[in-house]
Amino acid sequence: MISTARSLTQLVNELARLPGIGKKTAQRLAFHLLRIPREDALALASAIANVKDRIRYCESCGNFTEEALCEICRDANRDQGLVCVVEQPTDLFAIEGSHEYRGLYHVLHGTLSPLDGARPESLRIEELVAVVKSRPAREVIIATNPTVEGDATAFYLARVLRPLGVRVSRIARGVPMGGDLEFSDHATLARAISGRVEIE
Repeated sequence: MISTARSLTQLVNELARLPGIGKKTAQRLAFHLLRIPREDALALASAIANVKDRIRYCESCGNFTEEALCEICRDANRDQGLVCVVEQPTDLFAIEGSHEYRGLYHVLHGTLSPLDGARPESLRIEELVAVVKSRPAREVIIATNPTVEGDATAFYLARVLRPLGVRVSRIARGVPMGGDLEFSDHATLARAISGRVEIE
């Protein structure tokens, strides 16, 4: 990068901090932003500022929203008796894309991982228990990623939830072990949801 183009160097460096973006891709993106009309570049900057200013977590499920409750929680047509537990909002979006599930969600914002300091109290587990107690929930579907941490979280949740008299199931293994829901195709996710099994 030319040393005198400090603003361009700064842009490349900031873009390179994004996940999946290396230095070369960051340079291509920076040069693209230089070539497009000013209004288009400012529209992108405005969109970034808007999500940082407006997006927050849903007070009920923990999904991304601009209001107190997200669109899914406000939808009276969703099955109120089903609660699907996911690790992150990106997993929620992936499952929604399968068009197989029509219940509600609960986002944990992580998994149990004692080595990383992620213990039960650092996740939204107490909120999940409160939801199950306050709603006529008949089933909680645990859709954590098929990883060691995801499985440990699923079994921990099953132990916590079963005494509440709710059925606890785990999505079927249509999702490959070690994979992330975010990157799974919609057909695989649909099979995983429809083929879920109860956790013993």
